[in-house]
Amino acid sequence: MSTPYRTRADGDERTLAVAAHLSTIVAMIISAGWLSFVGPLVVWLLFRGRSPFVRLSAAGSFNFNIWAWIINVVAWVCAITVVLFPLAVILWVVAGLMTVVCHVLGAVRASRGVLYTYPAQIKILH
Repeated sequence: MSTPYRTRADGDERTLAVAAHLSTIVAMIISAGWLSFVGPLVVWLLFRGRSPFVRLSAAGSFNFNIWAWIINVVAWVCAITVVLFPLAVILWVVAGLMTVVCHVLGAVRASRGVLYTYPAQIKILH
């Protein structure tokens, strides 16, 4: 699930990569998950030309967030239909737990200078 980064990531690169991963958890709390992709997108837009490590970390975080966001939309559609409400609850729990666990793992690996590969992604950013 993780790939060692080829060149040594310096402290600033690691800090920005950690911010790309953890900004999602902060946004989840503030926006109930709807804006969780904004933090990694901002990091990617501002620093994609500076460091491949930061670019790949932010892109991976963003791509995973899009996957989780789509799962949440599907869960809301299921919740609207009363019959599928139990499925919606399961989807919310799974997506929420995966989001928190994967982003914490990504932040820990980024702090060590290791590129984290998310288990599910919709590849939009590279």
